[in-house]
Amino acid sequence: MTTGSSGPAKPLAAAAIAQLESDGVATLIGTVIGPAGLAHAKTVPLRRMGIFADPGLGASPVFHAFTIDQTGIAMGGGIGVVGDQRIRIDLGALRILGDGLAWAPAAFYNQDGSPDPYCSRGVLQRVQDGLEAAELTALVGHEVEFVLVGPDGGRLPSLLWAQYGLAGLLEFEGFVRDVTDAANGSGVTIEQFHPEYGKNQFEISLAPLPPVAAADQLILTRIIVARVARRYGMRVSLSPLPFASGVGSGAHQHFSLSLAGVPLFSGGTGTQGMTPEGESALAGLLTGLPAAQGVLCGSVLSGLRMQPGYWAGAYNCWGTENREAAVRFLIGGPSNPYGANVEVKVIDPSANPYLATATILGLAQHGISQRLAPAAEVQVDPDSLTDTERADDGIALLPNRQADILAALRSSTLIREILGDQAVDSVLAVRDYEQANFGDLDAEQLTERFRMAWSL
Repeated sequence: MTTGSSGPAKPLAAAAIAQLESDGVATLIGTVIGPAGLAHAKTVPLRRMGIFADPGLGASPVFHAFTIDQTGIAMGGGIGVVGDQRIRIDLGALRILGDGLAWAPAAFYNQDGSPDPYCSRGVLQRVQDGLEAAELTALVGHEVEFVLVGPDGGRLPSLLWAQYGLAGLLEFEGFVRDVTDAANGSGVTIEQFHPEYGKNQFEISLAPLPPVAAADQLILTRIIVARVARRYGMRVSLSPLPFASGVGSGAHQHFSLSLAGVPLFSGGTGTQGMTPEGESALAGLLTGLPAAQGVLCGSVLSGLRMQPGYWAGAYNCWGTENREAAVRFLIGGPSNPYGANVEVKVIDPSANPYLATATILGLAQHGISQRLAPAAEVQVDPDSLTDTERADDGIALLPNRQADILAALRSSTLIREILGDQAVDSVLAVRDYEQANFGDLDAEQLTERFRMAWSL
């Protein structure tokens, strides 16, 4: 991340411009992600790259208040039409997209050069710095689920589609090949790329990276997928539920933690080989998950996906390789070269990934600091248990009504401590706008209205 001073960025930019020009780059795109999960961008000619890095390009504070209906601005509190900020790209994270384009993630700064507390990338950087100060190291691996649709958002033919089927892969083999090639060219490490359960649905698993770099890689991957889809006359839906009668899309995050170089989710004497700190991290996550839903899956569509049987983690519990648990534990060993890790399944593509990761890691660190103990592992589909059995085991169905989800976030002092009041209030503002304006729509109306809201 670039610093607030203007000295070091300009010589670096001059050298980088010369190299990028030789690579055919003429235009630079910088992106920021808003609290509603929307991607916003500015572009400059390559010669302006140094200015984009420091002092940055002007932007209104209302960037933190754009809503998913393409017209609304959820102003209030510290967000209004008065004032100006700077969007600065991170030159160290710049990647070449091809066709004369380069891309870099960006962050918001105040006019005096101080970090903007509303900035989601800045929030995650602060959480990552806090982990490192406590000698904790995190790696995060993102999954990208999406549905291919027509240019107008309509369904594509799916006559040959089968769940995870080869036919669907062959139907879109050119798209899959070109996405893989473009990812390789941009420095994105794809672990696997396969058809998913839903019709014309795919999933890409990305290699784990430090938290900020991992979220950057996710955004870059979405850009690559969207650009390639356009070449084939298609678009990509990143809606939590693109079609009312179809399957939802998640944005699962895997993470691992180590303390002073020692893994916390393996090599210990606790459940499934966890260390005491690993168990506490898991407990912190589960304890804070109901309040965190507003950040992880708080859109007006998210509750449509949060149902038992959708592999969305509708029950607040954990289990080893249990895909119906909100938190899935993956053991280490020969089949898992990255080691044991935890998957959070409730996150969906409507979430701001920087804020989602910051929330998850902040809850884990809180659990460690408080030495929390997790509930017992759930080894069956929690929906197969009776209400009494679930109550006895402390297994609760997570809320799926947006109003209830937002109420839990609004009253959470812990999430505010992790993210900061400004970040939480901006999330609540855009989601409250959704609830007030669209909360009375049925599933068919919601999916039709917002199928392409998060598309690139």
